[in-house]
Amino acid sequence: MKLYDIIKNLDCQLHQEKNVDIKKIEFDSRKIENGTLFVAQKGEHVDGHKFIDSSIEKGAIAIVCEDLPKELVEDVVYIEVASSNHALGIMADNMYGHPSSKLRLVGITGTNGKTTTVTLLHRMFRMQGYHVGLISTIVNKIDEKEIPATHTTPDALRLNQLLSQMVEEGCEYCFMEVSSHAVVQERIGGLTFAGGIFSNITHDHLDFHKTMAAYIDAKRTFFDQLPSNAFALTNIDDRNGMVMVQNTKAKVYTYSLREMASLRCRIVENSFQGLLLKFSAEEWNLNNQEVSTQLVGRFNAYNLSAILGTAILLGIEPQQAMLLISQLKAAEGRFEYVIGKGITGVVDYAHTPDALENVIRAINDVRTSNQNLITVVGCGGDRDPLKRPIMAKIAAEMSDRLVLTSDNPRTENPDDILDAMEAGLSAEQKIHTVRITDRRSAIKTAVMMAQEGDVVLVAGKGHEKYQEINGVRNHFDDKEELHKLLDA
Repeated sequence: MKLYDIIKNLDCQLHQEKNVDIKKIEFDSRKIENGTLFVAQKGEHVDGHKFIDSSIEKGAIAIVCEDLPKELVEDVVYIEVASSNHALGIMADNMYGHPSSKLRLVGITGTNGKTTTVTLLHRMFRMQGYHVGLISTIVNKIDEKEIPATHTTPDALRLNQLLSQMVEEGCEYCFMEVSSHAVVQERIGGLTFAGGIFSNITHDHLDFHKTMAAYIDAKRTFFDQLPSNAFALTNIDDRNGMVMVQNTKAKVYTYSLREMASLRCRIVENSFQGLLLKFSAEEWNLNNQEVSTQLVGRFNAYNLSAILGTAILLGIEPQQAMLLISQLKAAEGRFEYVIGKGITGVVDYAHTPDALENVIRAINDVRTSNQNLITVVGCGGDRDPLKRPIMAKIAAEMSDRLVLTSDNPRTENPDDILDAMEAGLSAEQKIHTVRITDRRSAIKTAVMMAQEGDVVLVAGKGHEKYQEINGVRNHFDDKEELHKLLDA
């Protein structure tokens, strides 16, 4: 592809200008070959500008950079930009033929609920017979074909490649998680969204954003960038719900369990068998219409509200959307059951204070006074350390017994992580807490503690099939461990 076509609509300054043929775009200098355009990005830990010379030696014929080298290599085109991250998004979109504009791309951002929402939207539209793409924390999909996911939101090149593949295979819709990292790093630059959803904002990722204000601003930026012909669907029960859409050009719709909104939801019944909900939406001719669902907990009432609203905004007839809602099952690793020996095991990905509180509250809302809750939880290493004592405190306050254990320690000493969690507990709470570093042993101990009728919650890893220790991912599946112990 010609360079001028790749940099179309990019605000840049060319040096040693020449409309060369570009074979591929790369931001990883290790993957350079002859005819490559190399994008020098300033990362968290590494500055790609350091690899400009070596990239040219390997065959790069064009360089995108924020800081122009003092000496320019002859016959190499230099493209000077304000942001290499932004430039990569624009160029990737051009390289792959603007794939996001050829289907209806809907993004969801927020702390909790992203994976459940996009996964169930994907299922709903597949049930309607559409060809649909999915980009999520768990997996990327083109219809039912799975493509492993490495990040919540892929890099701009991979993202456009995926979307292009979806278009080629006939996808009409794509539902995508939009992480705050992706917004700040401009991985979604150049994409055309048909709609955006906001779920909620709670304590998370402060290791990256440093402050809650910066975290909130990252989420809001996504809505700031939506076009005028898109929709923005926001949860107004969250105190930042309207903050998200205050500057958006998109048409704003709201959903709520407490306030007057475009879509109002009320919980009629909540049990381990699921939720009975009533929905009202004057614009969509829904008037306290009931639907029985297979999902449990107040947090899922919010997720289902977002799903219903999005489906209707994308053209599914409201009554049909309600019918489809009743048929949806939980996403993998999100409040999944394992029942055996009279004990209910629950596996959930809850790895933030708010998510943990939500899932425990969902259990407490439906268990009887005779049923004890034993919670197994840890915190990931090399991630926000501030949430560790908070999560332990929440689990201790809301459970009958607590087992603190290792999550994905990564490069940290797991006992240091447990020390930080334990620091959040009072002396009385420590009496009801067991600390077991080995996760398999911790889950086994929790099940041994349980009596018939009790509930064992294993939180933090959900769908993950590994435990990462010192850079090595060892096979580990919370649900698999519960199945073994409960003979389910």
